Amino acid sequence: MRRPLDLRHVISPGLRDLVELANTDDFDRVTEQVRDLRGCTSPVNLHGWTVTTDQTTKQVVRSYRSEDEPSGRLLTTCGNRRASRCPACSRLYAADTYHLIKAGLSGGKNVAEAVRDHPRAFVTLTAPSFGPVHNRPTTNAGKPRPCPCGENHPQDAPELGTPLRPASYDYTGAVLWNAHAGALWARFTTYLRRALAEHLGMTQKALKTALRVSFAKVAEYQQRGLVHFHAVVRFDGPEGHTTSPPPWATFDALRVAVGLAVERARLTVESNAVGDRVIRWGDRFKVDQISALGDGELTDAKVAGYVAKYATKNAEGAGTVDRTLVCRPCAGRGHVRGPDGFRDLCADCDGTGQAEPLTDLPVQQHARQMIRTAWALGYLPEFADLKLWKWAHMLGFRGHFSSKSRAYSTTLGALRDVRRAWRTAQAEAARIRAGLPVDDENTTLVTASSWTYLSSGYRPGEELLAAQVRHDIAHTQRAKQEGLLPADDGLACRIARTRPGTEGEPTRA
Repeated sequence: MRRPLDLRHVISPGLRDLVELANTDDFDRVTEQVRDLRGCTSPVNLHGWTVTTDQTTKQVVRSYRSEDEPSGRLLTTCGNRRASRCPACSRLYAADTYHLIKAGLSGGKNVAEAVRDHPRAFVTLTAPSFGPVHNRPTTNAGKPRPCPCGENHPQDAPELGTPLRPASYDYTGAVLWNAHAGALWARFTTYLRRALAEHLGMTQKALKTALRVSFAKVAEYQQRGLVHFHAVVRFDGPEGHTTSPPPWATFDALRVAVGLAVERARLTVESNAVGDRVIRWGDRFKVDQISALGDGELTDAKVAGYVAKYATKNAEGAGTVDRTLVCRPCAGRGHVRGPDGFRDLCADCDGTGQAEPLTDLPVQQHARQMIRTAWALGYLPEFADLKLWKWAHMLGFRGHFSSKSRAYSTTLGALRDVRRAWRTAQAEAARIRAGLPVDDENTTLVTASSWTYLSSGYRPGEELLAAQVRHDIAHTQRAKQEGLLPADDGLACRIARTRPGTEGEPTRA
């Protein structure tokens, strides 16, 4: 009979838990579960069961219960797209986004390969100025010039993007611009089609009959805390990517239409407290042609890698935090309903509605002031529908980081379905190799399941195993980059090596 280990001398809870797991009969299964998560930092813990039966014979083909696991629960990936929260899941999201964007440029994934011959542009839209900020200006020849403050800031200077005169900086306008950036993009896409019809001298109905405008865009935070958009815009025929656009639908026409749409797209925000505001695009925008031959400055792979990289970024690039600041017990209201029916002060936030005091946030003063402004504006009646207090940690931005038109290319859901089908095929192949029965193609299977969310995260010992998995993955990637191991398709490397601020130009890390 095995004597229980005396682990009282082991100080680390993680090491103590790992030793206990290692001395169980099912340690291999624990290791397998953690390894299958591919380094996920905060897996979802589920409890439940699933049963697959043959509809004709009512025979159980396969079944699974989380109670049969050593820990009594099933671990599955969190699926978070943000690299600051889960690098492992964000890499998968970036890979899917890469294939989604590239399919709309080069074809594949049920998209016709002829799209590479369609007029395509990489469009960058920026926010207007709300006050002068510290920056690194250059001359027309690309030579650096001093900042308006008189200094030549290095590239990693912490003051970059912060106001030169914080007292006169329009923080209210900046937060409201972020809050309406998604709606302004929707307005831009409408005005783009109208401007294109005007430039070509035809009605909007005639344009819609002969041409379809498809796009995919991603939002990126600038250092000053404002979002700007990178978009791939493509001309298609009336039936979508399967048909060629008419000869008069050229890149030059697209460039002119973008300029007109940027100038005309406007949103008016009315407020008695802060005055009426006009939400518009900044004067600086770019329209670059995407090379069809793969030998230009902007190729399909470069653009797709650039967009995929920023699809996993969040507001942390602007110096803010990547977590909500709303107190959960009171949902940001500052009070809870007591047993007597009256409002009681929330004990968790002392009535502030904040999960943590804004003054204690580890952020620079510029980001803190934008958070404060968003929090204050969120409680004004005219901005109640924006729920800015909920998005204060995002500096007011509440739109989707990435979106696309329906006909641009495939969808993330379709890519996940393909990956799920591939894994199912791999599992069937493993059953065949093991001599186990496999499903008949003519058999109709019915699956029933019931799952309950338990928590998120690892046990202390499992966290050590996950850290080892992450180390092994990083070591393998470095070995591939250095040529010590055979390289794969290079997707992860292209995304990881795309520098911020460039048009997708790859560089060595």
